Amino acid sequence: MAVGHNGRVADRSEGRSRRREGDDTASQRGHIPQRRGARTAKLASLPLGVAGRATLGLGRRISGRSADEVNAELQARTAEQLFTVLGELKGGAMKLGQALSVFEAALPDENAAPYREALTKLQEAAPPMPTAQVRSVLDEQFGTRWRERFRDFDDTPAAAASIGQVHKAVWSDGRVVAVKLQYPGAGPALLADLTQLTRFAWLFGRVSPGLDVKPLLSEIRERVLEELDYTLEADAQRAFASAFADDPDIAVPRVVASAPKAVVTEWMDGTQLSSIIADGTQQQRDRAGSMMALLHYSAPARAGLLHADPHPGNFRLLPDGRLGVIDFGAVARLPDGYPAPLGRLTRLAVDNDPDAVLALMRDLGFVRPGIQVSGQEVMDYLGPAVDPLREPSFTFSRAWLQQQASRVADPRRAEAQVGRQLNLPPSYLLIHRVTLGSIGVLCQLGATAPFRRLAERWQPGFAHESGDVDA
Repeated sequence: MAVGHNGRVADRSEGRSRRREGDDTASQRGHIPQRRGARTAKLASLPLGVAGRATLGLGRRISGRSADEVNAELQARTAEQLFTVLGELKGGAMKLGQALSVFEAALPDENAAPYREALTKLQEAAPPMPTAQVRSVLDEQFGTRWRERFRDFDDTPAAAASIGQVHKAVWSDGRVVAVKLQYPGAGPALLADLTQLTRFAWLFGRVSPGLDVKPLLSEIRERVLEELDYTLEADAQRAFASAFADDPDIAVPRVVASAPKAVVTEWMDGTQLSSIIADGTQQQRDRAGSMMALLHYSAPARAGLLHADPHPGNFRLLPDGRLGVIDFGAVARLPDGYPAPLGRLTRLAVDNDPDAVLALMRDLGFVRPGIQVSGQEVMDYLGPAVDPLREPSFTFSRAWLQQQASRVADPRRAEAQVGRQLNLPPSYLLIHRVTLGSIGVLCQLGATAPFRRLAERWQPGFAHESGDVDA
């Protein structure tokens, strides 16, 4: 028997007996169900549920209810089922849910309202592993005498995510630490989920018309093997911690110990970004947003890495005003910083030079040979998206992001037709996704941030075009 910080008594035998139960029960208790059939059945319930609700909706329309009223109810129920299943399965299913959560601000209010809360829950909530399983993972990763490394260890997880959960503990030297442990079976579950979710990609269009998750799923799949190796995550966190050591604006916890499926870091208290999004002051919103923008622009130059998982659960606003950054499982390796051609392209768009923009986009592969499109058409597509860089500071908002999303997703608009002709070179795919994700969080915050000043200071190629001098 053991007692955690909250006084809960944990029976070490509970996990062993529960592991003998079915996969659905294991999912509820925190273990990722590893049998493909069980996970496939869970995911397969999504389109079946949609079909059933569509039939129900037809009946309600016939009974006299308005189409708008019925559609709103069906959309809310679809969203509730969708994100409940994604959260219960963890693995790739929950990872997709977390990735989608940063784009919530781009959805029209009538679509976002029913499931905004469900998306937020995915950012830091998931059913925990049983205590016996936690100790089994620690035995495997740090040896059976791992308890000697800790003065205290809380069996109840403090946070949970897509492939692991975090426990609060006290290290042998008295430091309060976070112990991140990977769920058993996370790797096979992750890959199986992403394969299955690709087949159901159409479903997300029912929740948010125009939302195409296939490219996002492909990009997540390419990076999952790195995220499953916590030694790589620990190395990335060490690089960030060194680059931002004693920084007045950004704080990164130091790594204390690491293993392939476990990592111990210094504990970090602070106000979670999701709380600031929900009810923070404008000063908190602006501070958090500005520091997120600083991290996004400066990390490649300072650490040679880009934090590639910008959902709110990975950030805290510390009491001293710094932005605390955690979870470095997903990073982009940019040893030379941001690609200078991307900075030059951005600056040309800000300066409204259509011909130069088109020429450089062709050189970089954004416009494939044989595609007939004018520089002005490309500028009409790109122009509003670079608004945050036209003035010294920019106020991000849900309304602005919704306008941009509608502009490029509505097939009836010329911008959407131009967008379908453009190509995103693989070398820029992750940078593009992370940039959009970061902007999505800034819009959730409603923050005012000095985007242009940061670009001039940190993005190679951006300041060069007009002769600006780094700040």
